[in-house]
Amino acid sequence: MALQAGIVGLPNVGKSTLFNALTAAGAESANYPFCTIEPNVGVVPVPDPRLERIHKLIPTDRVIPAAVEIVDIAGLVRGASKGEGLGNQFLGHIRSVDAVLHVVRCFEDGDVVHVDGSVDPIRDIETIDIELALADLDGAAKRLDKWTKAAKGGDKEAAFNRDVARKMVDLLEEGTALRAGTWTEEERKALRDLGPITIKPVLYVCNVAEDGVTQANAHVDAVRAHAQAEGAGVVVISAQVESELSELEPDERAEFLADLGLEEPGLHRLARETYALLGLATYFTAGVKEIRAWTIKQGMKAPQAAGVIHGDFERGFIRAEVYAIEDLEACGSEAGLKAAGKLGVEGKEYVVRDGDVMHFRFNV
Repeated sequence: MALQAGIVGLPNVGKSTLFNALTAAGAESANYPFCTIEPNVGVVPVPDPRLERIHKLIPTDRVIPAAVEIVDIAGLVRGASKGEGLGNQFLGHIRSVDAVLHVVRCFEDGDVVHVDGSVDPIRDIETIDIELALADLDGAAKRLDKWTKAAKGGDKEAAFNRDVARKMVDLLEEGTALRAGTWTEEERKALRDLGPITIKPVLYVCNVAEDGVTQANAHVDAVRAHAQAEGAGVVVISAQVESELSELEPDERAEFLADLGLEEPGLHRLARETYALLGLATYFTAGVKEIRAWTIKQGMKAPQAAGVIHGDFERGFIRAEVYAIEDLEACGSEAGLKAAGKLGVEGKEYVVRDGDVMHFRFNV
């Protein structure tokens, strides 16, 4: 699934350090604004313990996890909506992604310059939110004017688009992100075609110092309260710790995590949360050649899920044989599943559940 999440935030909050750790893509990182100008794109595996559960019972040559695409977008500054800094270019990059990972600085460090002179995560969030809202408002106002004129001739589609634009303008002038509005499915389709930024789902990523990963942090508490008020999620992570972890061998990494009192790298949590933020789900295929996690949109039906593997699977779909990992563990093998009647046979209307293990039957 070619869906992307974009890492955004003010300059010097740790975006590129985090991206480097996520992808090992080597994006430049420096202690000054605008060191990242073109967006870097990396494919990040999504850790999933269910793969190992399947592998314990179905020997295979390789195990392939799902993945998400992460885009590192250069820092926005106050006035970006009017072209300050490299605002127009950066706003264009944000419009191209499907969800936003808003990195917020929640650490104090006199050696790392803050563009506003002090650490205040709520002020920083509001700076970004205002710039994104102003960019959306400018576009919505222009469309409202265009469609108002077109609707005078009795064009029903223009009248519908005019009403959507009016609703956008009203929300944005109130200081409300478009994602907080109530929209019909038809209105949401119109919004997707328009590509506003503030309709995109957001996950706040609190970048803390090493000791802030497990210790209380007033900055993080403030971000959590803000996120809860708007129904957004929060992940707490130390970009510097994750950067160091990414350079270690597996045994050293485990020891380092234990010293920090952590069970897994923060990047694992971030990858899973990003996957969920994008509205994605996973089903698995399992055989002697490979066990693989496949990415689908939540609510996708069996033929479309089969099409993620190959278009021929969708076009020639006959049925899907489906079972749950828990049933595989209880029965010990796929043969045991069949004997116990735990191997379901599903048709074209079956809605794939996250975690299904599937075999597809199709005509070539």
